[in-house]
Amino acid sequence: MDIRIWTAILASWAGISYLLCIGWCAIAPEGWHAREFLELALPGFVWLSPSSFLVGLVESVGLGAYSGASIAFLHNLLRRNT
Repeated sequence: MDIRIWTAILASWAGISYLLCIGWCAIAPEGWHAREFLELALPGFVWLSPSSFLVGLVESVGLGAYSGASIAFLHNLLRRNT
């Protein structure tokens, strides 16, 4: 597995998912929001100011990149050792 590709894939996926979630919260009724989840999962995110929006986006992309790199690294490590 290419670590660079999986890092980019999961970073992109996380960023797009974050944007879709923010968009959904903007149009959905109050009871269907993921607002509380976002505030718990993303330190520094508070609904919704411009700086908080950027903090959430950077954290989401960063966590996606970390996940992609970790998964690819562990896959390559375990595949070599079997």
